[in-house]
Amino acid sequence: MLPKNFLRSSLAVLAVATTAISITHAQEKAPAMAESDDPYLWLEEVEGERALEWVRSQNDRTLAELQASPLYEGLLEEARAILTSDERIPGAALRGGYAYNFWQDETNVRGLWRRMTIKDYVAGKSDWDTVLDLDALAEEEDENWVYKGVSCLAPAYERCIITLSRGGSDASVRREYIIGEGFVEDGFNLAEAKAGTAWLDADTMLVATDLGEDTKTDSGYPRLVQLWERGTAIEDAPVIFEGEKSDVGSFPFSVWADGKYTGGVVRARTFYESDYNTLGEDGQLFALPLPAKSSYSGYVDGKVIVSLQEDWEIGGETYKTGSVVAYDPETEKTSLIFAPSDRVAVDGVSSSEDTVFISLLDNINGKLLSFTPTRKGWKKKEIALPENGVISVSSVDDETGDMLVYYENPTTPETLFYVKKGGAPRALKSTPDFFNAEGMVTKQYEATSTDGTKIPYFVIAKESVLEAGPAPTVQYGYGGFQVSILPQYSATTGKLWLENGGVYVIANIRGGGEFGPEWHQAGLKTNRQKIYDDFYAVSEDLIAKGITTSDQLGILGGSNGGLLMGVAMTQRPDLYKAIGIGVPLLDMLRYDQLLAGASWVGEYGSPSIPEERAFLEKISPYHNVKEDVDYPRAYFFTSTKDDRVHPGHARKMAKKMEAQGHPFLYYENIEGGHGAAANQEQQAKRLALQYVYFANLLGLDAE
Repeated sequence: MLPKNFLRSSLAVLAVATTAISITHAQEKAPAMAESDDPYLWLEEVEGERALEWVRSQNDRTLAELQASPLYEGLLEEARAILTSDERIPGAALRGGYAYNFWQDETNVRGLWRRMTIKDYVAGKSDWDTVLDLDALAEEEDENWVYKGVSCLAPAYERCIITLSRGGSDASVRREYIIGEGFVEDGFNLAEAKAGTAWLDADTMLVATDLGEDTKTDSGYPRLVQLWERGTAIEDAPVIFEGEKSDVGSFPFSVWADGKYTGGVVRARTFYESDYNTLGEDGQLFALPLPAKSSYSGYVDGKVIVSLQEDWEIGGETYKTGSVVAYDPETEKTSLIFAPSDRVAVDGVSSSEDTVFISLLDNINGKLLSFTPTRKGWKKKEIALPENGVISVSSVDDETGDMLVYYENPTTPETLFYVKKGGAPRALKSTPDFFNAEGMVTKQYEATSTDGTKIPYFVIAKESVLEAGPAPTVQYGYGGFQVSILPQYSATTGKLWLENGGVYVIANIRGGGEFGPEWHQAGLKTNRQKIYDDFYAVSEDLIAKGITTSDQLGILGGSNGGLLMGVAMTQRPDLYKAIGIGVPLLDMLRYDQLLAGASWVGEYGSPSIPEERAFLEKISPYHNVKEDVDYPRAYFFTSTKDDRVHPGHARKMAKKMEAQGHPFLYYENIEGGHGAAANQEQQAKRLALQYVYFANLLGLDAE
């Protein structure tokens, strides 16, 4: 079966969230900024000697200050203890009678890929069988391997493609591996690339990879899909699909049902507009008549499960944006599985061979429903999980329909439930109380944005802190790519910030998916100012309620959220005292020319289209930072190995601020990928630095 939101799941490995645009009329193009207009282009040389010399000097300066804080060592040790604790829940993927887990701790820094029988896993046993030791492999091969995932051949799931990254970058090698035997020397092995594979049988795969510049899109992803037979060179594999250079990319997939694989290709014209093609028994691709803005979310009872990001008119029926619909390729008939309401949105879709599982957000509180096909339609059942929290489907066993589901809220640690098909949820294990949540509360409020829209947000803190009056506060935001920011349990935030008397705020601004596709689409391209206004409205509401003051308010965001931080700094420097800007986009007039940037034009707009460029000029943080304005002392953090969002964004912005005389801090992890950390030790360091920064500027006296 396919994972929920297949296209986004595939692209999430490859891009922050990806979109591209095809400009067909030359007269619509505006000239890009000339290189001579940007004095800091040399910082875009990712591993250029001059650029890295500047990075190291900034790292030395920043680490010298933050690590000298009396708070640092304590916060580092607390973060490390949480991230490497043996008491963490060993999450698993269920397949072929086994529970598979990837585990990192102080001893296994790079990690162990391991398994045990599902029966033993459910029984709570701890005797794992190691399938692959990444630390041993890295040492043996003298490579900085970072585990990126695995895809195994049904129904035995013993023959796999393992994805390994050097240092955490998205570009990875793919190597065939047989459990119990090891790597297949002359097997299905691919050189380092942003690639995709899908099994058809033990000797045949669909592959999309980098075979030279002409085989990639402008976004840097594959545009060709090949049919690769065992024993042949990938260069000789016949091309069965060819996308356009202006596409995001072409991605293979396969569905296991009725004892065989059916393959297909997703052509991502943009992140939000895709063509879905299925490989017929005659070896020819045929198009599925799905709307461009939809996600292929599973295959159940011979029907394709479709999540809609736009209305769909088909066969005399109209299905509403945000609905989940079943489409029968044989009869071309459709049926409604679920339709959303005003404050209820689909958060995810999973499936087994005969059941569809839909995770819902009901005013941002989680619910889980199952749907089974009957002669009268789809039979609905709510799975009885705790209320007022976040519910996440971790794994569904394709064959049995059994599943693993997490429940949590900001002050209640994760509990992992095992749900046997047709049965009641059974709690298997809970995360320990990594921080003292006694007296802590989670409150949901609404702020009013500039256009009157009500923007929900969550405040998490000790009740005594809220009662005492304004307190040091960190407000987190993202606001893009239909990513929902949910009130989850964060052990490190709780221990390093909340337990020490800080307040943490989650802003559910537009651009996210908290209320479905329309909540996201309201802030696309030239409408993006709404997202920023929503974020400021939450900040102002926090101050009006007496929860914090502008001198005690810090904000935090990464990736697209890093752009949000940069915009907030340049548009509302008066509102904030501290700004954590992580792995950010900041040069919005060149972002589409850097790494995967061309794939995000559907979200932000194109610098090559005059109207969209004019808006980007207004919001681009790199172009709007001014010498004569007082800004909060920002903290930039990024990674040299981030091949998704170019580290040049953070580098150039910081360098420009340096030239203008503005104070800032800057830390760039030399490895780590888009997550800015390649292992738990690096993650602990990143978090300790982050919370020392906020504590220092916002006046939090951590114990």
